[in-house]
Parts: sequence; C-alpha cells; structure tokens
Amino acid sequence: MSLWLLLPIMIGTSFFITGALRRYALTGRLMDIPNSRSSHSTPMPRGGGVAIVLTFLSVLPFLALNHMLSWSLMLALLGSGSAVAIIGFLDDHSHIPVSWRLLGHFGAAIWALFWLGGLPPFNLFGMYFDLGWVGYTLAVVYLVWLLNLYNFMDGIDGIASVEAICVCMGGMLLYTTLDFPGSQQAMAWIMPMLLTAAVAGFLFWNFPPARIFMGDAGSGFLGITLGILSLQAAWVAPQFLWCWLILLGVFIIDASWTLIRRFLRGKKVYEAHRSHAYQYASRHFGRHLPVTLGVVGINLFWLLPIALWVALGKIDGLTGLLIAYFPLVMLAVKFKAGKAE
Repeated sequence: MSLWLLLPIMIGTSFFITGALRRYALTGRLMDIPNSRSSHSTPMPRGGGVAIVLTFLSVLPFLALNHMLSWSLMLALLGSGSAVAIIGFLDDHSHIPVSWRLLGHFGAAIWALFWLGGLPPFNLFGMYFDLGWVGYTLAVVYLVWLLNLYNFMDGIDGIASVEAICVCMGGMLLYTTLDFPGSQQAMAWIMPMLLTAAVAGFLFWNFPPARIFMGDAGSGFLGITLGILSLQAAWVAPQFLWCWLILLGVFIIDASWTLIRRFLRGKKVYEAHRSHAYQYASRHFGRHLPVTLGVVGINLFWLLPIALWVALGKIDGLTGLLIAYFPLVMLAVKFKAGKAE
C-alpha cells in the first residue's frame, strides 16, 4: 500500500474512532466533570486520545514487514506506547496512585531505550560525547518527563493536538536538510508524518470548542512517542536532538517553569492545578482558541526556523536552544506561570 494512500486512511480511521469513543464517553462512563482546577465549565467526554493510539500503533507492524521501519524502532514505539496508553486509560477510568503510574512510565522508558540503543552521541559546540550509562539514565528521565509534561499541558481545547502536529511537521522538515539516499534512515520522516495523520483525525473533534478531550491515555502516549522520535532523530544526526528540543519548547518551558515555581512554593508538583502559563492566558483572553492558535504561531514562525537553522549547521545546538527558549521564558513570566491561583 502506498504511503500517500495510507495517510487519508489513518486520518479517517482516527476520526471515526474518536466519534465512537465520544458516544461511549457520553453514556456517562468517561466524563470530565469541571472543578475548581478545570479550564472548562461544562461536563465533557474524555478519552478520545485512544483513537490516536490505536490508529498509529496499528500501522507499525505493516511498516516493519514492508521494510519501511526498523524492527527495533517498531518494538520501542509499540511496547512503550502501549504501556503508557494502558496506564493512562486505566487512570482515566479510575485513579491510579502516582507511584504506580511513575513505575509504569519508567518501565516503558527503559523498554524504549533498550531497543533504541540508548542516548546517541551528544553534540556540543562541534564536539561529540558518548555519555554511556549516564546518557541512558538521562534519556530515561527525559522520556518520563516528556510524557508527564505532555499530560500537564493537555488542559485546554486543541493545544496538545496542535503541538504534536507542529512538532511532527517540523521533525519531517529536519530530514530534508540531510542527504542519505539508500539508507533506511532516509525513511525516518515516515513516523512523524504518520503520527501527524493520526492526530489530525482526532483534532477535528478536539479543536476549540472541543467536543471531546484527549485524556491521559492520549497525552501520555504522545509525550513518550515524541520523545522516542526525537532520540531516533538524534541517531540519524546528533544535532537533531537539539532541534527536537527546540520544536518542543512551548511545552517544555511552560511545564518546567510552572513546576519549578510550584516546587519552590512548597506545592506538590504532581497535584492538579491550573497555574500553567497557557491556562492563565486562556483566562486572560476568555477563550481557548487564541491561545491554541498562538501555540501554532510560535511553533511555525519562531521555533521551526531556529530548529532548521541548527539542522543546517548555521548555529550550534545549545546556542539555538537558548535563543529559542528566551522569549518563551519571558512569556511564562508574563502570564504568571506557577503563581498561586
């Protein structure tokens, strides 16, 4: 089957599964009831992110069998993604203690790192460093943090969906900066393209005003999947890790700045709240749409050009990261991220 035929099939599949999940949730089995920490005011079905999980994971064996995806990457994505999605799905239905969730998250991250071969050589100012077991440890923490911050950032209509699509599109463009004909790595752009298709079908239902929420199953799955794809990209070209960190900047800065500030105030960092910058911004504008579109604008017109600049070797990765993140930190400060509500 042609990839160009597979794309509309995936978009349609994700769309219809999301619709079915919405009908299931509306029976009362999976409704998000507003409380003092919510960014919405009416009960809303949730769990629609399962459509993304099922649509994306179902094509991986097909790609591996047709030599469009390595078996190692397939096992990394399928095993860790399934584990995180199942944990999130169970937590959506009935609360799972934080300690058990984190245990599962670390297990999924270790599984992924095993099949990926660990953290690739680290590029800093033109020098390459192999961090060995320290790199493995840092990579596991990175994956666990990314999947959890994605959950934290999935708080208003459409924001987690458009972030995933923007990051994946940027990730696809990165591969156009290199020339590697005949290599299986030349097919690396397929994964972000297919994840974009899976999210696009769901976004129809989730774009402001949303008719269903993603839920922990979908947000955690997107977080660890994007993390795996970023590490895979770094195996293709070491500078690509910096590029993916730049592309993920909106979520990384908002979540990290907010939780650091809450920690310094003595708050439990895993406790639900609505003090992220994007949540303050949505209350400031009185709607979710301007904030969600703002995230798209920042990704396309600020972060993507810098990431491509780094990929082309015009600037060092760390320097590009600092340039990209500085205005994001200023936005977090402006919208009082982490401040007491």
